Amino acid sequence: MASNRPAPQAPFAPSQYGTETFGYGTYRTDEGPWEEWNPTEDSIRPLRGRHRVAKQRGGGGLARSSAVLGVGVIAAVGAGGMASANTGKPPVSISMPDLPSVGSLLGDGAGAQATKGSATALSSVGVTEADSAEGTADAGEALRNRIMAQAEQQQGQAETKAVAAAVSAADQEVADAAAKAEKEAAARAAAAKEKAEAAAKKKAEEARLAALAKQYTLPTSSYTVTGTFGQAGSMWSSGYHTGLDFAAPTGTLIKAVHTGTITEAGWAGSYGYRTILTLDDGTELWFCHQSSISVSVGQKVNTGDVIGRVGATGNVTGPHLHLEVHSGGASSGIDPMAWLRGKGLNP
Repeated sequence: MASNRPAPQAPFAPSQYGTETFGYGTYRTDEGPWEEWNPTEDSIRPLRGRHRVAKQRGGGGLARSSAVLGVGVIAAVGAGGMASANTGKPPVSISMPDLPSVGSLLGDGAGAQATKGSATALSSVGVTEADSAEGTADAGEALRNRIMAQAEQQQGQAETKAVAAAVSAADQEVADAAAKAEKEAAARAAAAKEKAEAAAKKKAEEARLAALAKQYTLPTSSYTVTGTFGQAGSMWSSGYHTGLDFAAPTGTLIKAVHTGTITEAGWAGSYGYRTILTLDDGTELWFCHQSSISVSVGQKVNTGDVIGRVGATGNVTGPHLHLEVHSGGASSGIDPMAWLRGKGLNP
């Protein structure tokens, strides 16, 4: 903080009024007469960055510097009060360094005995305790209002977030429910479609088998199935049964299962009398153990035509028809039961 230069010592002249104290109706020996002070441009020009006090001559200079200092103090106090009143904030203490006494400015021995200046804050000069308390209360109220406003804002933001989260959760729940309902509807539609397709397929197969049943027929009637394909036993030379046995009385008619050509008719060893009917797709049907044969090789027959009679010729234990099915001319046969069912027949 800038400080004023100390004023030069005023010239001294003896007083004709005695040694009485200044200010009590008489004159002191050091009271005058004073030399007139005529300031010039050089003497009052301030220095850059600091205040400059022009040279003082005589007691009038001291009085003038004291007056300037007092005006500065009043201005500082007024500025501090205006700042406190304008901003609403508590006054800020501004400490001033101790100023030397008037005696020290004069440079005589009286300065050593003079009282030093106090460090009283300029901003508190002229400010009462009530004003300070009021300023502090206003600042506290303003701070409280700001805190309450911030708390309300944060609470509003929290409530907004909570509402947004609840809305999002509800939307997600609705979306999940819609997706689940759509998935269930799609599953029901797929199941219904599959069921309808299965029913249609079954119906179509039944129609196909019905149509085939008109083209195919069982080889005999009044029978009992006594042996199935694949049965194991020592009575068969291959170790297992290779056909389907229809037990029936001797002489029971044997019919052509489907339209085809007779490719073999005669004795066949353990098969006894055997007739082979070859269908148009190359499938061979073997009718074995006949008591008699009613067709010849190369003869065309239709479904249901009589081709022989049930007997007990060959390796048998009783009269029956032994039927084998050979697909594509293969020597090993396939299951005649499954083949007949595939043609719409149920032995």
